[in-house]
Amino acid sequence: MSRQPESSATATIYSVAERAGVSIATVSRVLRGTDTASATATQKVLEAAQSLNYVPQNSARSLATRRYSAHAMVIGAMTGPYYSELIMGYEAAAARHGQSVVLVVADAQQDPLTDVRNVRGRVDGVLMAHFAVASEAIQRLGQTMPVVVVGRDEVPGCDLISSENLTSATDLTAHLLSHGRRKLLFAGDPDGSTDVRDRYRGFVEAHRALGLRARAAGVRVPQTEDGGAAAVSRIFKRRKDIDGLVCANDELALSLMTGLQRRGVSFPDDMVAVGWDDVNAARYVAPGLTTVRQPVREMGALAAEVLHRRVAGTPPGPPQILPTTVVLRASCGCPTD
Repeated sequence: MSRQPESSATATIYSVAERAGVSIATVSRVLRGTDTASATATQKVLEAAQSLNYVPQNSARSLATRRYSAHAMVIGAMTGPYYSELIMGYEAAAARHGQSVVLVVADAQQDPLTDVRNVRGRVDGVLMAHFAVASEAIQRLGQTMPVVVVGRDEVPGCDLISSENLTSATDLTAHLLSHGRRKLLFAGDPDGSTDVRDRYRGFVEAHRALGLRARAAGVRVPQTEDGGAAAVSRIFKRRKDIDGLVCANDELALSLMTGLQRRGVSFPDDMVAVGWDDVNAARYVAPGLTTVRQPVREMGALAAEVLHRRVAGTPPGPPQILPTTVVLRASCGCPTD
């Protein structure tokens, strides 16, 4: 006789352990997302939990009361305007639902999932905005609790919130090429995140559309103010072979422009520059920075709404990609108002 799945109301960690043929401790380790269980045991536990429709205790309590205490928001740093905008958008939307946000900040030397495991007993879902976490690890986490990822590739079983990169990056680079610039250099690290990878792809595609060959990503540098300052000397030495900088974000673009201007490089006469994000400073520097407006705060707010629905029982939906817009100012050679 086939065994009928138990309801989430009757399924317990004991019944999951019995179905999987493992110990309760193994079930606990797997559902906490630790890596100490074997691949075989992990698969058995996840299949048993799914067949029994097992919901961990903290999520079950939330589903019963429809009151969700907190979400974990995992980010890679607190520097730069991107994360501050994302956090403000997320917290504002979460507050409307009476939810608090547990902020998990992990740099490249830390394992952010270790911190998530430490707080998972106090949260009902996770927003993953850390680019260095492997998709496989996020997928395993998503099998035990609701997860929304931001600004990266899709992860099976998780919702994705992102913004459009490829088309706007292609248009932005094509605009510089239309000004007659033929020695453009991409500044950033295409291997560092999905967003920057797609921006570099747009840089290459714009050249290819005109039968030109784009340079390889010429200045691999972190997209930070310090990263730009450290790269100024390298770019200055090559200034005769560069007539434009396509930067992965505004923070990097503004840092490079400032450093090169101090060395006597004139924008946009000697060199043009463009960025990405449209931070407030982009409109106040001289010349104003041509960039791409990215709705980062809106992405944060949407991520909070989606995670709220996921915790309430809604299954994962299709990716939601928000549009971006090229903003022309004087740094690309366009006339000012």
